[in-house]
Amino acid sequence: MSTLRLALAQVNPCVGDIAGNTALVLDRCRAAHEAGATVVAFPEMVVTGYPIEDLALRESFQRAAARATEEIAATLDAEGMGGLMVVLGTLGVSRAGLPFNQAVVITGGEVAARYNKHHLPNYGVFDERRIFAAGEDACVITAASSRIGIVICEDIWQDGGPVAQLAALDVDLLLVLNGSPFEEGKGRVRTDLARRRAAEVGAPLAYVNLWGGQDDLVFDGHSFIVAADGAWMANAPGFEDALLVWDAPEPGAVPVQGPVVDFASDAEQVYRACVTGLRDYVEKNGFRSIVLGVSGGIDSALTAAMAADAIGGERVVGVSMPSSFSSQHSRDDAADLCARIGADYRVQPIAPLVDAFQGELALEGVAEENLQARLRGVILMALSNKEGHLVIAPGNKSELATGYATIYDAGSIGGFAPLKDVDKSRVWELARWRNAHAAANGETPPIPVSSIEKPPSAELRPGQTDQDSLPPYELLDEVLDAYVEHAEGRAELLARGFDEAVVERVLQLVDRAEWKRRQYPLGPKVTALAFGRDRRLPITNRWRELAE
Repeated sequence: MSTLRLALAQVNPCVGDIAGNTALVLDRCRAAHEAGATVVAFPEMVVTGYPIEDLALRESFQRAAARATEEIAATLDAEGMGGLMVVLGTLGVSRAGLPFNQAVVITGGEVAARYNKHHLPNYGVFDERRIFAAGEDACVITAASSRIGIVICEDIWQDGGPVAQLAALDVDLLLVLNGSPFEEGKGRVRTDLARRRAAEVGAPLAYVNLWGGQDDLVFDGHSFIVAADGAWMANAPGFEDALLVWDAPEPGAVPVQGPVVDFASDAEQVYRACVTGLRDYVEKNGFRSIVLGVSGGIDSALTAAMAADAIGGERVVGVSMPSSFSSQHSRDDAADLCARIGADYRVQPIAPLVDAFQGELALEGVAEENLQARLRGVILMALSNKEGHLVIAPGNKSELATGYATIYDAGSIGGFAPLKDVDKSRVWELARWRNAHAAANGETPPIPVSSIEKPPSAELRPGQTDQDSLPPYELLDEVLDAYVEHAEGRAELLARGFDEAVVERVLQLVDRAEWKRRQYPLGPKVTALAFGRDRRLPITNRWRELAE
């Protein structure tokens, strides 16, 4: 009886780039063949990218996906790899023209089997039930005398269905193709679930996942294999390409552990998720460079460091735009930051522009403050138009939640916002982690310590700090976490001991800021509930009065 050598190809496809994704699949098939694999498995919808949304309904796109599958089969056979069994995700179509989220099995130069995803998620970021038809049949294939059951992503999250069917079909391996987006802490939930499903079918479970950024979603990879008893057999690192090769045991034999790597800390995973989302947004949309405002503060410093990690400091432009209220230490910190990350540092004072507007408008108070902020946004967009950079916004989730940002300013304008789903307390944590990581590797920490330690300020008037308008961030973020992430209401917040004035102030700010959030750039989703695709709050707080 021959040994089943399984390869899990953890790759980063791009939505709509069928030609590029096909080339990626063929390249990894060649690597798996070189590694002596019997079977190579790719993630969910790898041929088309994921999620493809309404592209699934276009007949021309359906035909292109079908041709790509045929091309993969024919090329492998022509190159002498027809004996390699390839399991990959693609777009299928029924005889009635209904699209399927499908897995195909290629061997011997042809498609030998197809499996259509049964459970179509329709919550949070997912909208599959509207787009795809649901499959009904189980799929079991045989390779190297081993019976392999195939399912797709959500199929293992629902009790019953295809996993229960496979439990009665005596499989030797459960293979799961996934397009599972990153959320902090989700990895532990996945592995616990996988162990339960492996026990249910009485066989090892192999989980292959996409990685990479696609608009506001980030896929983290972290492909893995667990034995029937839940033992950890092998795993791939997150946020990078990997080919995880493992020799499955013969029936009745004890499995042998394959390659195992340590999981990164939560802080590192969130940081890498933000960097991945930013890099792939830049690269997949065809931008060459990034521009952002650098104020000397913590938000722009962390965002700039992420930008340099994403595409290289030489492709980042940091623009200091001092006003008459900007402190010298802020200017120095901005210059220091850009020197540390190797960015193109520029200085564009805004005082002459402010004076020109004020000569016509004579604004006062908040209107005058916002004029300064918005002129910075105008400068960045002008540089973007002139030189082709992508403008990125350094605003964080705490500011976005409370509306503590001037709309159309340098903190909220642009095409992408790396910290959109990162609250202010986490911003400091990630900055400290990044500096410590650099120091541990003998590198220069990218973020000036003074940017981390000084009180945050927009510097739009003398002596201004964020806490003039907001509760201390450690308190604010605790209330926001309860209200936004965990959907606790006013009564629950008060019962937990939060000051009534703080609760009223924070809830009022959050409810009133929805209109701003709806106009904010995309940013990587790293928590269970992010503003944008899967979350909105009311535009009035009267619903709370009625509910309570």
